[in-house]
Amino acid sequence: MKHGDKKRKFGMERKGRRALLKSLINALVREEKIITTEAKAREIRPLVEKMITKAKVGDLAARRLLGARLGSDISAKKLVGTIASRYKERAGGYTRITKMTPRKSDASPQAMIAFV
Repeated sequence: MKHGDKKRKFGMERKGRRALLKSLINALVREEKIITTEAKAREIRPLVEKMITKAKVGDLAARRLLGARLGSDISAKKLVGTIASRYKERAGGYTRITKMTPRKSDASPQAMIAFV
């Protein structure tokens, strides 16, 4: 049965999958837009949205939580300082996924995820 089986596995075990998602989120925070596969973009979107909502609070507990989840205090500082301050009045929908042409090597569907 597939009850509660809603997350994508990406052919990895839990530790590798978590490391992949963490590095994609860090890259998105640093660069503010990244090109990846469509499935990976759809998987990190809710995680990033929740992090921005937490960063909008901006207190010490939120900074520490973001630093722990991102694994980088620099990314957490940028998320709280510059990115979250842009969305003070916005109630959600901080990212946009745009489909792109498939990758030439294996024709996997590509997408760009960026902050609005």
